[in-house]
Amino acid sequence: MRIRVVTKLFCLFGLLVLGCQRKVEQSEVSQSSHGPNPILPGYFADPTIKKFGDIYYIYATTDNEMLASGVPTVWYSKDFKNWYNYTMEVPSLESVNLRNFWAPDIIEGADGKYYLYFGNCQAGCKIYGYVSDTPIGPWKKLNEDDTPVIAHHYPREGFPSLDAQFFQDDDGKIYSYWGTWVHYNGGYAVGELDTLSMAKMFNAKNIPLEETPEPFEAAYMMKKGDKYIFMYSGGSCHDETYNVRYAYSDSPYGPFVPGENNPILETNADGTVHGPGHHSVLEEDGHYYIVYHKHDYPMTRGGLSRQVSADELIFENDSTLKKVEPGTSTILADISSDVPKNIALGAKTLASSSYQVQTKQLDYEYSPAHATDDHNATLWKAGNNSFPQDLTVDLGQVTNIKRVMTQFEFAGYYYQYKLEYSKDGKSWQLFADRSQNRTPGSPMIDDGDVNGRYVKLTILGTEKTGLFASVWNIKVYDSLFEIPLKTESNPSNEGPGIASQHKQIVGIDAKEINQSSLDSIANQGSLGGSFVKNGKVELTVDDEGVKAFKFSEGALELDQPVPKRLEWNGAFTVATWVKNPEIGKEGECLVAWCDRFRYGLANSYNAMHFNSGNYGAAAHLDGHFDMAFDQLPSADTWHHLVLTFDGVVEKMYVDGKLDNSQIMVLASQVENAKIRIGASDVGEHFSGYLASLKMYDYALDLNEITDLMKTSAPNSLMEK
Repeated sequence: MRIRVVTKLFCLFGLLVLGCQRKVEQSEVSQSSHGPNPILPGYFADPTIKKFGDIYYIYATTDNEMLASGVPTVWYSKDFKNWYNYTMEVPSLESVNLRNFWAPDIIEGADGKYYLYFGNCQAGCKIYGYVSDTPIGPWKKLNEDDTPVIAHHYPREGFPSLDAQFFQDDDGKIYSYWGTWVHYNGGYAVGELDTLSMAKMFNAKNIPLEETPEPFEAAYMMKKGDKYIFMYSGGSCHDETYNVRYAYSDSPYGPFVPGENNPILETNADGTVHGPGHHSVLEEDGHYYIVYHKHDYPMTRGGLSRQVSADELIFENDSTLKKVEPGTSTILADISSDVPKNIALGAKTLASSSYQVQTKQLDYEYSPAHATDDHNATLWKAGNNSFPQDLTVDLGQVTNIKRVMTQFEFAGYYYQYKLEYSKDGKSWQLFADRSQNRTPGSPMIDDGDVNGRYVKLTILGTEKTGLFASVWNIKVYDSLFEIPLKTESNPSNEGPGIASQHKQIVGIDAKEINQSSLDSIANQGSLGGSFVKNGKVELTVDDEGVKAFKFSEGALELDQPVPKRLEWNGAFTVATWVKNPEIGKEGECLVAWCDRFRYGLANSYNAMHFNSGNYGAAAHLDGHFDMAFDQLPSADTWHHLVLTFDGVVEKMYVDGKLDNSQIMVLASQVENAKIRIGASDVGEHFSGYLASLKMYDYALDLNEITDLMKTSAPNSLMEK
């Protein structure tokens, strides 16, 4: 049985990524491949832009964390250039531990309170509401009994209530527009919000599909003059066809007429703005700005790494929008800023290592120079996920240093680090000690009053296992300045992540088995314990003389818990000699080690398969994340199959050659899971021969894989 999880994310191509461990100096970095600068440093999607008082706020889905299931987040800024992140306090549901905070929207009520709305699919696809005295919380439930503001199956049976956006008309009435996958769910929905409770809808109906051609999700309503401009995302969110479209009407309920120039925002010619959509609009002094997300670069498989961008939105008249030209205008450039010059901008850098991407299409380095370019699409990433890793910034001359601001890759997780300074690059003194830090945030702000030429950031660990030392930007200032709000996210009770022990943890080899019974087989890896037979597994010799385990509706299950160093984004390698007499389209699981049921999210499950389907090499529960074989290995032939993941890229090797690869971010759930050979936790039984299997808590490189293929080959195959 194949379990599939419906996602709202993106199906993107995989890339071969090679790590390197060396001192890396700054090299010249071209910005052309990255396109317009995202306004936020990190992975965020479905942005809602608001201005309350003199502060801009962006509420967004926290992306790249458990299938877009990261913390409820808000960014704020006074100048639209310098943004600060805060993890909001949002109460959970009674029925489930709330972790999905999708596509938020917020309204300032007539009572001066703020009303926040999130979509969630943990207990049906519904919209829940919260209220606070401030735009950032803390939040209280609108309905203590967890009654949703917009229920699943509303306004008709089967309709998923997600992506709700609210619009207040000139007469004070508030309307909501919502719906996803609407191309096969009968069109978007519109209804009126009860402004007394702010907690329930009435007079809802579906908007006919023909009024919004090529729809998918992400409805947004605005008004220009007397015209109601209904905007939405069309195409497919899984690829470059994702775009923004619009229709207009004389009424909030329609009927709507498709607009001219559709789509008004789409993937640009050079691909630097790829799959833009799910937007909101800011009006400022008669000008309009569209704030949307696009795919990251290099792109992550499954679309887990979306980034927020903004461009000017221009009307030809009240019912006609021009096409958006991404990156052609500087957004709100005339806003004054109290933030002084960043004296680290463009400074030379030196790093302990950096990660290299090399494919036929791409040669790209997560260079240390990216950390001082003030570009939110570029990232320094260390060569592997070991710690410590360091990054040194050369300011060019001895200068006063009063503030260092560091934007780590994940704003919602904490990093443990220390900052040092030096006048000569040899003798170092401590500027800030965050070695025991448990508080997430972006930027992390550290103040002092010292003189130095060099600033060294040493990253000692992260909250989640397998995450890398990685920085969007590090900024240095010679004077202090006010932060718009005095916020600090709550400390985390988790982690820090568990480091790899760089060991073989599992080993089993049929040629070394001399016992008559297979009920219990000793594990030869460092985890110890024994494999227990469950179902039909026998020891046999095939027609080529290879001694092997023959699987038929059976599995070998290790009686030891899966080690914590394999959880979340932990690195691994699985290497096995197998022969599959008949290769089916699905099933045929060789080994699994994650609990697919705990979260039911695609990237929380990992398993290695040998089938001809889209998860024939690596299964993650959904076709947008799974990895198939590029060239399916031949049936009824012995092959050495190796699946590796180093924390950035997943690779499948067949007989010592790279077959396929993809960039991934995992959230592997190993609690209560078993390492199971020959089946997954729902069956999907392998129906062939397996001579040996080895598993490691790190990613083997090509040379190691080649050596292992030779040394682990069954004797009869070696003789041939």
